[in-house]
Amino acid sequence: MTTPDIPFEPVRIGIVSISDRASTGVYEDKGLPALQEWLGRALKNPITFVARLIPDEQERISATLIELVDAGCSLVLTTGGTGPAKRDVTPEATLAVAHKEMPGFGEQMRQISLAFVPTAILSRQVAVIRDNSLIINLPGQPKAIAETLEGLKNADGTQKVNGIFAAVPYCVDLIGGPYLETNDEVCKAFRPKSAVRPAR
Repeated sequence: MTTPDIPFEPVRIGIVSISDRASTGVYEDKGLPALQEWLGRALKNPITFVARLIPDEQERISATLIELVDAGCSLVLTTGGTGPAKRDVTPEATLAVAHKEMPGFGEQMRQISLAFVPTAILSRQVAVIRDNSLIINLPGQPKAIAETLEGLKNADGTQKVNGIFAAVPYCVDLIGGPYLETNDEVCKAFRPKSAVRPAR
């Protein structure tokens, strides 16, 4: 007897680009397309994206994150506004809406970025849980977004340093979200054996 093909669970993902200049049309936003492209390659699940392009205003950022969580986004990724400049307030806005902080994500992102630039220590990205949603601040540059999500690979394609997304599906499991399934050639999700569903 064959088991019926179980469809991949749909997921709603919030993506937020935070930039004064991009939000006012001074230059083209590259953060939202970069997030959408990478997630589309990395996940097998059908994704509904809820995208926002907003200025570097702390209250506006916090309100947007709450709106996306309330709209049923199991995962919310932000890009931009995490440096030491006066207008960089994304981490403060994110922590203000947190029910739990997840410091390991920020630590690992900085570790990955330090392999490329010494100024990675200036990054202040944080990750938090609010209700049943995981919110992660990512860097502002598309190249850095992919590097931190995907990690570093050796010349032969084997994983040298894990990207942060390897831990995202299991975290989403633990907070009651959908079962996220990844394309291993982009990013292999890690789960304890007891949490892995049978392969299709």
